[in-house]
Amino acid sequence: MRDRNAGSVATHAVLATGALVMVGPFVWQLLTSVKTFSETTRVPLTLLPQQWQWGNYGRVFDVLPFQQMLLNTVLMAAGRTLAQLVLCSLAAYAFARMRFRGNSLLFGLFLSVLMVPSQLFLIPQYVIIQDLGWVNTLQGLIVPGMFSAFGTFLLRQFFLALPRDIEEAARLDGANPLRVYWHIALPLARPGLIALTILTALWSWNDLMYPLVVTTDPSSMPLSVGLATLQGEHFTDYSMLMAGSIMATAPMIVAFVLLQRHFVQGIAFTGSKG
Repeated sequence: MRDRNAGSVATHAVLATGALVMVGPFVWQLLTSVKTFSETTRVPLTLLPQQWQWGNYGRVFDVLPFQQMLLNTVLMAAGRTLAQLVLCSLAAYAFARMRFRGNSLLFGLFLSVLMVPSQLFLIPQYVIIQDLGWVNTLQGLIVPGMFSAFGTFLLRQFFLALPRDIEEAARLDGANPLRVYWHIALPLARPGLIALTILTALWSWNDLMYPLVVTTDPSSMPLSVGLATLQGEHFTDYSMLMAGSIMATAPMIVAFVLLQRHFVQGIAFTGSKG
């Protein structure tokens, strides 16, 4: 019993230490957002501000069109996520359940895309977007992220694990492949869809490199690019930058708190069936 209690105390101590390490940067970010500029550059650094400067949050709205950038980010993340759920699930179901010549070869080509750094696609994507006249537009932000090889691979693993008996029974009743996909395969693959939704939404919300290239107008930028413009070459107002970062991070934190159970379930099923 003593050994068990000692092990429990040690486990909780390790978990508490890990939690402090994870939460520490967020606490420092919050405290920095309410400091004066002189306090953020003072040596040695101070933990608590002498006077809480809540006006730093208001100054973000004076410098950036924050509401419009937030709307752009929400629309970009929602558009990419919904498109990937539809397109990746269709492709994954075809690879997992439909037999056709070159299935394995074509899927191998899909997986080979994962081995190519995304930065290599940046220039070709920009050239295409520029030729289409989609620079500084919402469709220019959404369309290149509407499909992913990773999403196809992830959902294919879920479809492969589904029992074939239900699918065969539906086909005997006259259901075509599209109806089987929509009414049987998708509901059973719900944990995989949740996992893909989480990963795609987080990736889209934090995406910086591609939006930084295709947006130059502040009114068309997402939050990630807008916050990057607050960093100057010779001067950076860290208080205002941290205030903007807090407000940009808040929606994801709220979403995690509200959907925590679904987040954990989706990731757990991904690990068990991948």
